Amino acid sequence: MDELVGVTVTSVTNQTADDINRCDQTDTKAHLFFMVVYTLVFVVGLVLNSLILKVYFCSAQQQVSSVMMVYLRNLAVSDFLLCLCLPLRIINYISSSVTFHLVYCNFAIIGLHLNMYASILFMGYIAVNRYLKIIYPLGNHFLRTVQAARIISTVTWIFLLAPVISFVTMSLLTQEALTVVPDRCESFHSSQVHIFYKVIDISFTVIFLVVLVSLIFFYHSASRSVLQAQQRQLASSSCKKLRRSRRKMLVLVSVFCICFVPYHLVRLPYIFLYRQCSLSKVFYYLKELTILLSVLNVCLDPFIYFFFSKAFRAQLTSTLQRGEMKGSREPPTVRHY
Repeated sequence: MDELVGVTVTSVTNQTADDINRCDQTDTKAHLFFMVVYTLVFVVGLVLNSLILKVYFCSAQQQVSSVMMVYLRNLAVSDFLLCLCLPLRIINYISSSVTFHLVYCNFAIIGLHLNMYASILFMGYIAVNRYLKIIYPLGNHFLRTVQAARIISTVTWIFLLAPVISFVTMSLLTQEALTVVPDRCESFHSSQVHIFYKVIDISFTVIFLVVLVSLIFFYHSASRSVLQAQQRQLASSSCKKLRRSRRKMLVLVSVFCICFVPYHLVRLPYIFLYRQCSLSKVFYYLKELTILLSVLNVCLDPFIYFFFSKAFRAQLTSTLQRGEMKGSREPPTVRHY
């Protein structure tokens, strides 16, 4: 959550402003590049996740009959909400309005990170469910019930929303009055809010590390189960199921690592080194690129839906077929001359 850099900088004294400008000056062509790419991600992600939500929520025949569907539905919601934050980020590259940056710092950034870490957690739950399916193939574990999945999902959203709502409320009540656009969002915040922000930041980082270690462990366990099954020469059907589980786990781990690992690798040195002029521009571009990768999960997560849920694939096919049949049944337009 250290993505707190604005487009322009605050002027305190002429000398300080000159030093900051020399240090933080960025190429406007880079801003144009990020705006174009974010716009593409927004359009593609919005279309894909709107279709997915239509499949999950708008079909009368859709029933949540499995744990996987519960977690995939929540993952789709977090991706859709993250898409809605992207227009504000795009505008942020060109806006010089203090009011807009106040909205951006208090709502867009916190909303983006809220849904990013919601996605991280629900990916972790999907991995746990896949792991339990390998360990308990008969499905007799409480965590593999729909009721447990709904409880876990509800608690997760409460756990994420509670500190975020508290942060936004504290920030709005104690915000500093500014007449120029600050170079960092923390300029809007009091010292108490800044400390609370760091606590949230550390908590979210711990969440990422726990999920990352869990994903690696689950994939390793799935691979080991496949190897043991091959050594014991189990029935070909059992080996095929285990191999499918490993492939699905590989898709999940790949999407997770592509989107979230680079961002967390860059953020720690960025926090400590961004003020050094010799490194500030390098870390600025690295930070922007890794944030872009983290947002890219709104376009990559549909692969998870498709690979992990047979019910989703069937419902998607049914929805598309109904759309085609509806279009073919429309009467031809009668033109009057």
